[in-house]
Amino acid sequence: MTSIAFVFDMDGVIIDSNPYHKVALKQFAEKYGYRMDEAGMAKKIYGRTNKEWIPNLFGRTLTVEELYQYGEEKEQLFRDLIKKKIKPVKGLINFLGQMDELKIPRAIGTSAPRSNLDFVLDELNLRKYFPTTLDEADVTHGKPNPEIYSKCAQRLNLPPAQCIVFEDSLSGIASGLAAGCPVVGVATTHTAQELGTKVVIKDFTEITPFDLIKTVFSSK
Repeated sequence: MTSIAFVFDMDGVIIDSNPYHKVALKQFAEKYGYRMDEAGMAKKIYGRTNKEWIPNLFGRTLTVEELYQYGEEKEQLFRDLIKKKIKPVKGLINFLGQMDELKIPRAIGTSAPRSNLDFVLDELNLRKYFPTTLDEADVTHGKPNPEIYSKCAQRLNLPPAQCIVFEDSLSGIASGLAAGCPVVGVATTHTAQELGTKVVIKDFTEITPFDLIKTVFSSK
């Protein structure tokens, strides 16, 4: 099994966090006099890094300090909202345990800042499962650019074609496919029809790692 790796997005894949991100985004935008509807968030924000969507919201170039301050302000809103309710996507812990038994390498490739990644890994006690993690600081271009998943494959020392990506966002799916990775859609944010991937799961109770590999690479 070591010739195949799994790469996990975080928001919407490891935790079903998008409802909390939506509230935090709306609170942040409204504080500064902007309104963001669902269509606007899906098109301009989901899957992208803070350094990409925040300047678009303000409509101007921001300094490095401003980007960091605005980004952390929004992410602190998110962390405060989810802290007492955070839980892994259903079946994830058992799925990770099965991966351990099969010795499947894995990584996290998220557009989130390190502060959120650390928060999730620590709150859910997941660090032992993910020795390799990449966040927004590791890339110049956010999703749908393939950079993050290309770099995940490099860190795992495997070709992208052997790294199965788990994604819930349309920009993330586009990123994984552009990197040359097989992509499994996780239907926490979009419907199976919207995701459009060969394999879609509602959560991690629906399939085992072994069966997933067989399904993803069947008829190839």
